[in-house]
Amino acid sequence: MSLVNLPGLRDMIEEISQRHNLPKSAVQEALREALLKGYERYRRSQSLDRHQFHDDYFDNFEVELDTEEEGFRVLATKTIVETVSNSDRDISLEDVQKVAAEAQLGDEVVLDVTPDQKEFGRMAAIQTKQVLLQKLRDQQRKLIQEEFQDLENTVLQARVLRFERQAVIMAVQSAFGQPEVEAELPKREQLPNDNYRANATFKVYLKKVREGSHRGPQLIVSRAAAGLVVELFTVEVPEIEEEVVRIVAVSREANPPSRHVGPRTKIAVDTLERDVDPVGACIGARGSRIQAVVNELRGEKIDVIRWSPDPATYIANALSPARVDKVILVNPDERQALVLVAEDQLSLAIGKEGQNVRLAARLTGWKIDIKDIASYKTETEQQPEPVTADASDS
Repeated sequence: MSLVNLPGLRDMIEEISQRHNLPKSAVQEALREALLKGYERYRRSQSLDRHQFHDDYFDNFEVELDTEEEGFRVLATKTIVETVSNSDRDISLEDVQKVAAEAQLGDEVVLDVTPDQKEFGRMAAIQTKQVLLQKLRDQQRKLIQEEFQDLENTVLQARVLRFERQAVIMAVQSAFGQPEVEAELPKREQLPNDNYRANATFKVYLKKVREGSHRGPQLIVSRAAAGLVVELFTVEVPEIEEEVVRIVAVSREANPPSRHVGPRTKIAVDTLERDVDPVGACIGARGSRIQAVVNELRGEKIDVIRWSPDPATYIANALSPARVDKVILVNPDERQALVLVAEDQLSLAIGKEGQNVRLAARLTGWKIDIKDIASYKTETEQQPEPVTADASDS
């Protein structure tokens, strides 16, 4: 079999592997792709009819590296046919049977098609230098993508690198390629209380790993995702990690519609253990556990409430810190509820610019209307009392 010499091939693979922190197999794959590109260009340059080579024409070719002999070969997979119409893809049964009598029509054979012209070796070397760096980047992206796809929906430590338009470009740790990999924190995923100065560190939620090859960062991270709150509590609360306490629902408004309203989250927790207080477990002794989460989120207000299978109780709990007198399930099928509170609790239940009731509605999945109980009684004195569910009785 013919061989195109590549002196120092073994040392080159070793050196590239160390410099780019890539496995040798990934470097060899990049080399094979670059050399195959060189072969493709060589073939196109030798042909008078450039149009005969369509996009997938060279799909049945591959490059075999020989690190012992320090060179490479070009191989082609050909189908055995009666009459050859394309010599790059077909080979006649008669020719094959000269060396393999048992060959049959339709079988495939792999043949050495390495050109023996010196010109090809020179072109291959030039093409390798031109293409190899890009192929190495592609291999690096592929390995990074595979690594981080397993880390989607988890929390990573990130460091601010620079700013591009309104996005923050951050660095996260990777086992491949550079010690750090770039991730993008889009404007909509940022927190208003964060100070994204250069080299500042933050915990971020890996929201998405882009598919395919991209010039820019492949990783999309978030500081605004509800999943970040869940993961932070999981780290701080051993009972959640041990599945003694479970997070049932989260409602987060990290970027409120008005700048006069701060970020806020409501999180509903539950447990099957009679002796465990799930809310207390999340808050911790003297508020230590919840304070650690609040600090990481730069002062975001967090309400931890007890989940209940009873809708009235759940809705009443979700409106914390307001005290609820009564919950009327106006239309259970449409999940519509009327909540009655004392006059001094009305603004607290609604919240600044409606934030508290808005988050409670998202948390419970119920449409919630809030009224002053005294005014409600006055309005309904002459009307029959509707069916009610008293939150205090559950």
